Amino acid sequence: MEKFEVNILGCGSALPTIQHLGSMQVVNVRDKLYMIDCAEGAQLQLRKSRLSFSKINNIFISHIHGDHCFGLIGLISTFSLLGRTATLNVYGPSELRTILLSQLHWFCPRMDYRVEIHTIDTKQHAMIFEDKSVEVYTIPQKHRVDCCGFLFKEKQGLPHIKRDVIDAFGIPVCYINNIKLGMDYEMPDGEIIPNHLMTIPPEPARSYAYCTDTLFRPQNAELLQGVDLLYHESTFCNKDAAFAKKTFHSTAGQAGEMAALCNVKKLVIGHFSARYKSENILLEEAKQKFENTILAKENLCITI
Repeated sequence: MEKFEVNILGCGSALPTIQHLGSMQVVNVRDKLYMIDCAEGAQLQLRKSRLSFSKINNIFISHIHGDHCFGLIGLISTFSLLGRTATLNVYGPSELRTILLSQLHWFCPRMDYRVEIHTIDTKQHAMIFEDKSVEVYTIPQKHRVDCCGFLFKEKQGLPHIKRDVIDAFGIPVCYINNIKLGMDYEMPDGEIIPNHLMTIPPEPARSYAYCTDTLFRPQNAELLQGVDLLYHESTFCNKDAAFAKKTFHSTAGQAGEMAALCNVKKLVIGHFSARYKSENILLEEAKQKFENTILAKENLCITI
């Protein structure tokens, strides 16, 4: 099975602590790296997680709050110092363009690579990126500013070849790609070898959903049905639900409820408030609603 990993670089909220940095993650699909949000300290966290700077070509920013984007201009500058030449694509709300263009003017006036800024509509569920490995969709969120989450859908892989069948019929190697694409094979005597005898179906395509910062939004459950891994903000515990609502955040219990509504396979909670010395209370409350829940932590790598 090809690689599909989520690397947590930071899972705290607005106030950095000794335990947690702001929100930032790297999704690895088939050895292609996609960054989600970019808080302060991104460069150090990438090095600690042993992730390649040069493989990051697309960065997705959920919203314009500092704990999600203060590290972006620093990372862009570091890319330049490392001699980057490949174009960097940055996706985010419309306000990001104005902010980032100004920062690029002042801090990165002479770079050897381009930064392409792609404005996204945070209020719509739509595909905003596609390559050979993955499709990325927006997930509308409800926060104090325009905000969206991101849904990563792996593209279906090709079938696997039954090597023993290929060898038994003496099928030349040059026909393998066509067989993977679904074609039958015609033997020299005219006999047709059906495709299903020569192949094994590929593994099911996998998916990952990133949801932060937001009020509890059960209306998104239809968009996220059956995802393999859901990251959902759990800024506050249930006793602080009133403050969560006031600040447009979710509780751990609500994150667990969302996971149950979506029938996900696994939930990881993060975006922890600095007021809690231990996140175990948040984990316990989430698990009351959805048992297969884990806590995010810096430099945690989750394999899907």
